Amino acid sequence: MSDLTDKTCKSCEGGVAPLSADAAKKMLGKLAGWQINADNTVITKTFEFKGFYKTIGFVNAVAWIANREVHHPDLEVSYNKCVVKYTTHAINGLSENDFICAAKIDAL
Repeated sequence: MSDLTDKTCKSCEGGVAPLSADAAKKMLGKLAGWQINADNTVITKTFEFKGFYKTIGFVNAVAWIANREVHHPDLEVSYNKCVVKYTTHAINGLSENDFICAAKIDAL
């Protein structure tokens, strides 16, 4: 995982191909607890907490990472959990950026 946490996201405005299913699965192997959808376009992980305050603290930390990397996830927030979903919208699929941000969130 550390090789991903040491990287920074590269700007992606489209015009490049998303990661192949094999490449995405290989990168997924560097993460703990993340899942990839059947279309190979989104990685997801659910984080659980003891109470709303800790959940929101996590959301704020994720927002800080997302803004620093200029790569933003979709978040589903409830009282004691947060579902984080990463995809690279500009290419309608997964890029290395998704895995970099996932690794940085895991390192929180």
